[in-house]
Amino acid sequence: MIGLISATAAGTVARDRLAAAWPGRTVVYEGPVREAVQRAFAECEQLVCFLATGAVVRLLAPLLSDKASDPGVVCVDEAGRHAVALLGGHGGGANALAGAVGEVLGAAPVVTTATDATGVPGLDMLGLPVEGDVAGVSRAMLDGAWVELRADAVWPLPPLPASVSPGAGGGAVLRVTDRIVELGSRTAVLRPASLAVGVGASKGAPAEEVLGLIRDALREAGLSPLSIAELVTVDAKADEPGIVAAASQLGVPLRTYAADELARVEVPNPSDAPLAAVGTPSVAEAAALAAGGELLVPKRKSNPVEGRAAMATCAVVRRAPRGRLAVVGLGPGARDLLTPRAREELRRASVLVGLDQYVDQIRDLLRPGTTVLESGLGAEEERARTAVAEARKGHAVALIGSGDAGVYAMASPALAEAGADIDVVGVPGVTAALAAAAILGAPLGHDHVSISLSDLHTPWEVIERRVRAAAEADIIVTFYNPRSRGRDWQLPKALSILSGHREAATPVGVVRNASRPDESSRVTSLAALDPATVDMMTVVTVGNTATREIAGRMVTPRGYRWQSATAAPAQEGAE
Repeated sequence: MIGLISATAAGTVARDRLAAAWPGRTVVYEGPVREAVQRAFAECEQLVCFLATGAVVRLLAPLLSDKASDPGVVCVDEAGRHAVALLGGHGGGANALAGAVGEVLGAAPVVTTATDATGVPGLDMLGLPVEGDVAGVSRAMLDGAWVELRADAVWPLPPLPASVSPGAGGGAVLRVTDRIVELGSRTAVLRPASLAVGVGASKGAPAEEVLGLIRDALREAGLSPLSIAELVTVDAKADEPGIVAAASQLGVPLRTYAADELARVEVPNPSDAPLAAVGTPSVAEAAALAAGGELLVPKRKSNPVEGRAAMATCAVVRRAPRGRLAVVGLGPGARDLLTPRAREELRRASVLVGLDQYVDQIRDLLRPGTTVLESGLGAEEERARTAVAEARKGHAVALIGSGDAGVYAMASPALAEAGADIDVVGVPGVTAALAAAAILGAPLGHDHVSISLSDLHTPWEVIERRVRAAAEADIIVTFYNPRSRGRDWQLPKALSILSGHREAATPVGVVRNASRPDESSRVTSLAALDPATVDMMTVVTVGNTATREIAGRMVTPRGYRWQSATAAPAQEGAE
């Protein structure tokens, strides 16, 4: 929960705006400021103080305990110009909170942690548990000193500075491993989520017995509990209190499998007892192997209290790293139409693959050390293969495309190439059709379709059939790739087909380079449109029989009955 504290009228106005924007996430603390800060500090994970930084520093000083447990604190000035990450930038999430506050209030986030200021990812911000001399290794990274990278495998990490590499000298070491290693000076260890722990338990098995068994098994195998990705068991044990509590204390999810699925898994140590109890000859081993990976710890039993049998079993597998492919839509071109999620994925990727002109649009958003693989027009399938190949090596890859990457862009060839051996994430973007529609007015107010007029990948006969279907169905049409120097007849043909079903005065919107500095747009008619004025950078939207031009804007009603000038307007959201 986020605690909100203010002391002045202006601060209260901004505080209430933030509370309204984040319902259910915030608590407003009223009363004397000192008492409000003390209560919020004790009760909340984060604080936003609409106070001077000096005042907040004095109020917080007696409350500070440890950077690992203190909440993140953001200060917003009286004029609402800046959101300052004051305390707990990384561990407390204040850096991210400052950015989020800035988006709501229009304030500039102020982040002073060295890693964020230089673009170097903090070791505690890589999405993996980290231990050891984090400060010492981070200092070496910030100084540009050599840091030796020792990784058991390639994991999809964000880009690291060029000075962090295998075989580097310099004394500082960054390890990526699930093994227990000596934590010496200037050595930090990132713990990948590589281990799945299968668990079985008798009814009423104490959580302490389950948890103790897991920890003993890992310790004796030389494995770190920080690398546990999940606990797995049979469906019948999904609500077993001891197993549920163990997962909660370890901070990992609990996943279950059907008994008949586990019964089909070959295990080295089957038993009649679980077969009779839950319908499978193995729970711990079978569940661990079903999660996928190499069996490191075969089934072992807990150490029972004297006088009774063991009540828990466990087994451990190590899963191979899975690369990550994010297919990212960059939007139509304007930086403010690039989504926050797209920005996050660009910062997360250690490998970026894309068309050279699109890479140039976002190159400044990449972290130092990002590997950029760019190519020119016409190499779409090659880029898709390259992105998938890099992900299969274990990297975090971003494959970029304009608009939405799933609309006439890179998602299709990439996903046709990708298999189940990598993780794939889609990041939506604002399409050219939507950007153009917003400029034109509201042309897509009813059913609409997008059709590409390029016959490089689709036979013209198929394209023409689709245009005719849209014409006969009275559907609004947005034409992509309408005309180029080598394809100058397709757009006139498509307009001719539509003219057979729509009046000559039907509004047509023409937008070139939507959202870019040289954007241009106009609303014309089906009869007046000159195809020679259209090129590949243009989107053409043809209205349906209900579309009208109103005050220079193109508007399609949600229904086919226009309201008369004297009729009451339909309520927004009415069907």
